[in-house]
Amino acid sequence: MAALEEEFTLSSVVLSAGPEGLLGVEQSDKTDQFLVTDSGRTVILYKVSDQKPLGSWSVKQGQIITCPAVCNFQTGEYVVVHDNKVLRIWNNEDVNLDKVFKATLSAEVYRILSVQGTEPLVLFKEGAVRGLEALLADPQQKIETVISDEEVIKWTKFFIVFRHPVLIFITEKHGNYFAYVQMFNSRILTKYTLLLGQEENSVTESFTASVDRKFISLMSLSSDGCIYETLIPIRPADPEKNQSLVKSLLLKAVVSGNARNGVALTALDQDHVAVLGSPLAASKECLSVWNIKFQTLQTSKELPQGTSGQLWYYGEHLFMLHGKSLTVIPYKCEVSSLAGALGKLKHSQDPGTHVVSHFVNWETPQGCGLGFQNSEQSRRILRRRKIEVSLQPEVPPSKQLLSTIMKDSEKHIEVEVRKFLALKQTPDFHTVIGDTVTGLLERCKAEPSFYPRNCLMQLIQTHVLSYSLCPDLMEIALKKKDVQLLQLCLQQFPDIPESVTCACLKIFLSIGDDSLQETDVSMESVFDYSNSVHDEKMEEQTEILQNGFNPEEDKCNNCDQELNKKPQDETKESTSCPVVQQRAALLNAILHSAYSETFLLPHLKDIPAQHITTYFSHNCLFMDFIMDWICLLLDANFTVVVMMPEAKRLLINLYKLVKSQISVYSELNKIEVSFRELQKLNQEKNNRGLYSIEVLELF
Repeated sequence: MAALEEEFTLSSVVLSAGPEGLLGVEQSDKTDQFLVTDSGRTVILYKVSDQKPLGSWSVKQGQIITCPAVCNFQTGEYVVVHDNKVLRIWNNEDVNLDKVFKATLSAEVYRILSVQGTEPLVLFKEGAVRGLEALLADPQQKIETVISDEEVIKWTKFFIVFRHPVLIFITEKHGNYFAYVQMFNSRILTKYTLLLGQEENSVTESFTASVDRKFISLMSLSSDGCIYETLIPIRPADPEKNQSLVKSLLLKAVVSGNARNGVALTALDQDHVAVLGSPLAASKECLSVWNIKFQTLQTSKELPQGTSGQLWYYGEHLFMLHGKSLTVIPYKCEVSSLAGALGKLKHSQDPGTHVVSHFVNWETPQGCGLGFQNSEQSRRILRRRKIEVSLQPEVPPSKQLLSTIMKDSEKHIEVEVRKFLALKQTPDFHTVIGDTVTGLLERCKAEPSFYPRNCLMQLIQTHVLSYSLCPDLMEIALKKKDVQLLQLCLQQFPDIPESVTCACLKIFLSIGDDSLQETDVSMESVFDYSNSVHDEKMEEQTEILQNGFNPEEDKCNNCDQELNKKPQDETKESTSCPVVQQRAALLNAILHSAYSETFLLPHLKDIPAQHITTYFSHNCLFMDFIMDWICLLLDANFTVVVMMPEAKRLLINLYKLVKSQISVYSELNKIEVSFRELQKLNQEKNNRGLYSIEVLELF
C-alpha cells in the first residue's frame, strides 16, 4: 500500500517561478541532494535531509536560463544552458557562472538529460541528439533537423535498458502526437504516430513513462481527466518504417476534465502513478497516488495553496510548488498486491524487506527506496535474487499469453495481448492467435460474465482468423448482440455461412436506433447521403438527357397517378436516409459479405416483413450489391411484400427503375450496330494522310 507522509518546505525562500513554474528539479550525484532551476537566472543545490541550500549560482543580468541544470554523474560537475545556445559547466567550488567553462552551440537546446551510468545527452529543439563529450569537442558542429516543420517537442525521458541508453521524446503538430525512440547501442531512431483512442476530443496535458525488458509504457494524462497508455516496443519489428500505435484507457476520471490549473502525472514504479490536479471541478488541488494494476486510489493529500501543475519524483521524494515555495512530500510504497491495493495488507514481515523485494529493477538505475538499502543483508538478498532469476528458464511470450487468458482479469489480458501483438511475429504466430481465441471463447462459455471484447477485436484485426477457425466467436457475439464485433467479423472473415450472415442481418435490422447511436461502429463505408441528394437536385434542374433517354418521359400513367397522391411532407422525408448512419454502416457490411444464392434464399424467408422495406430503402454507394440483395429478398418474400400497403410505393419505384434500365439498354442496342460499322470503316481506311476530314452518315 502507498502512503504520503507529512510534507515540508525545502526552503522558506520564495523561488523565482514564472507563470509555468520552475524549469526543473534534478538529482545530484549525492543521494539526498537536488538541483533546482527557477524560471529566471538561478540554480540552487539543496540537501533534503537538512532542508537547506548548499550552493547557489546565477547567470548575469539580461541572461536567462532556458533548460534545467543537471548533474554529470561521471564527473560530478553541473551543466546548464542559458539563452538557448550557451552551455555552462561548473562544480561546487565555483562561485560565479560568468567565469566557468562556456561553449556556444550552433543550434538551440531543448533539454540536457542525465542518468547514472552514462554521459549526459543534449536534445536539440529540431530533434537531433548529441553526447555531451562529442558536442564539447566541436561546439559549432552542424546539427541536423530530425522532426518536421511546425513539429514541437513536448516531453522527453532518458532510460538505461540492458545497460544501453534509450531516449524517448514526444512531439506535437496540429493536434497530432508522435513518439521518437532513439537506441544508442544501434544508432536506431524509430518514429511512431500516436493514434487517438477513446480521447478523440481531448488534449494531452502531461506525459510520463516506465520501462521493462520489452516495452516502454508511455502514459498520458488528457484534458478529459483520464490516463491513457501506449506500449512502445524497445526492439521494433521494422525500425525504418513510421509505425502507428493506439492509446488505450488505463484509468478513468482521475482528475476533473475542466480543471482550471495545470495537471501533472509521474510514474512512481510499474504499478503506481502520482497525479496532481483537482479531482472535482470545484474542489481544491490534490496529490493522489493510484495503483494502475488494480485500478484503485491508494492515497491523496489536499494542497489548499494551489500548485503550478508540475511534479517531480526521485527515490522516495515527490517535489512540487505548493503556493510559491518548493515542497517535498516523502513517499512510501509496500509490495503491490490486491490486499495492499485495497488497504488490507497484514504487516507480517519487515517493511524494509517489502521495499527491496518489490522495487528491484535490473534495467533502471533508479528504484523506489533501493538507493537507501545499504546493509549487508540487503546486498545478500539482491545477490540471491539475481542468482534465482538467472537460473529460471525464460518462458516464451506465447506460453505466457496462453497462461494469462485462463485466469487473469479482462484488463490484464488486454494488456498482455497488446504486448504480444507488438512483438516481432514468430513462425508460430498464427497458431498462437488461434489458440488464444479458442481459449478466450472457452472461458466465455464457462464464465457468462467474462467477455473480453477488446481482446477479441484486437485478435480479429491481425487478419489471421476466419470463421471456420473459430465458429464460436460469432455465435457468442450474436448472443451478446455485439454489433461492433459482428461488423468486424463480416469485414474480415471470408467464409461466413449464409445462415450466420442472415442472423447478423436480423440483429442489425431489429436493434433500436437509440442503442445503435451509442455503439462505436466503423463508419468508413457510410455514404454521405446529403451530397447525393444535392447532386440529384442539380441533375433534375439541368434536365440532361442520358443515353438518349429521359426518365421523365416514362409512360406508366397509373404509376404516376399513384406517386402523385403522396403527401408533401412524405416527399420531404424521402430525401433523407431512412436509417441512422450506424445502421447503414452495418448493412453495408452485409452487402459486402460473400454468399451463394442457393444457400442464402432459404434463410432470407425468415426475415420479418417489417424489416424488408427498411433494407430496400437503404441508401448505399454500392448499387450493384444492393440490387443483388433486393432481387434475392424479392425472390424469397415476394408474396409477403406484395400484400404490404407500405411496400406499394417501393414496388412502383422498383418497377419504374427496371423499366428505365430496359429503355436505356434498348437505346444502347440500337447504336451498337452503328459502332460496328464505324469500326469497319476505321479498319478499311488506314492510309489517311497527316490530316483529313470525313463525314459519316448514320441511318
